[in-house]
Amino acid sequence: MGYIGHHGVATLRRYKYSGVDHSLVAKYILQPFWSRFVNIFPLWFPPNMITLTGFMFLLTSAFLGFLYSPHLDTAPPQMGSPCSWTASLPLSGCDALACAFESLAFGSTAMCGKATFWFWFISAVPFYFATWEHFFTNTLILPIVNGPTEGLMLIYLCHFFTFFTGAEWWAQDFQKSMPLLGWVPFISEIPVYDIVLCLMIAFAVIPTIGSNIHNVYKVVEARKGSMVLALAMLFPFGLLLAGVLVWSYLSPSDIMRNQPHLLIIGTGFAFGFLVGRMILAHLCDEPKGLKTGMCMSLRIFHLQLQMRLTARLDDGNPLVDEQLVLLMYCLFTVALYMHFATSVIHEITNALGIHCFRITRKKA
Repeated sequence: MGYIGHHGVATLRRYKYSGVDHSLVAKYILQPFWSRFVNIFPLWFPPNMITLTGFMFLLTSAFLGFLYSPHLDTAPPQMGSPCSWTASLPLSGCDALACAFESLAFGSTAMCGKATFWFWFISAVPFYFATWEHFFTNTLILPIVNGPTEGLMLIYLCHFFTFFTGAEWWAQDFQKSMPLLGWVPFISEIPVYDIVLCLMIAFAVIPTIGSNIHNVYKVVEARKGSMVLALAMLFPFGLLLAGVLVWSYLSPSDIMRNQPHLLIIGTGFAFGFLVGRMILAHLCDEPKGLKTGMCMSLRIFHLQLQMRLTARLDDGNPLVDEQLVLLMYCLFTVALYMHFATSVIHEITNALGIHCFRITRKKA
């Protein structure tokens, strides 16, 4: 099936990327570094290959975490004390998948167990709302403290910190990991990673999505549009989250605890499809409102509901093994995303007469 119509092709030819990064770290440290570092690449080296290379490093990190901590175990071990569309679409697609793989890598490092899903959640929600905001404002706005800069730096620091303290530091009760603050009420017996999760939600996720909604509201009001139609574009993502949470709650084998890798990878690719579909709608200037095609990644959830119904009729024995359904879910979302990515790349490169991973020489 095709994803881009004639109107979309005409719009792509006029599209110009717009973004603003207010981060002081990016302005005074990272951007000067990037300006110098980019010179090591020859002019014939396409920007998308740089993005793909960076994504491969992230996959390697998640894979190594899988090898050395295959179950994201939470039980502390017995140890001693311790530009254009060519930039916008591929980059955002890799970033959407990076939410899943970086969450898995950090979950392995910090022994987060089933809480690993919630670390994916706090990275995916702001990402989706930022993409939604970009759809309406036509400009990607990164605040003075944002996930792509300070958020990633914080994750890297946590990885290095764990090298010195050991992974059990995150899984222990707060009073054991930080005895000087053990007197603080209500949190002394809560694992450190749970406290970090709550702090991130309170001071990062909620303010960020509040700002996104406010910015979209101002644009919609200025254009005399419908805020209901704008909010409808969040429905597929909300349905994805609801489907996964209901599935995990009803799961007889507790898939969120026992199979976090497959669950997060499958959900991460479904999320990548939703993000990619919204970005493509923005690039092609599609009408604002609910995109029913985005719900394709949610089709397999009805199978899980049927399993629960058949289990009730057969003394708790589901018609299909849940591990098999989870594997099917993961394979389906990966295949759907790969079909979307390859189809869109093929359609755009053919329409514009360019290459995705090769710079086209201009005719003399």
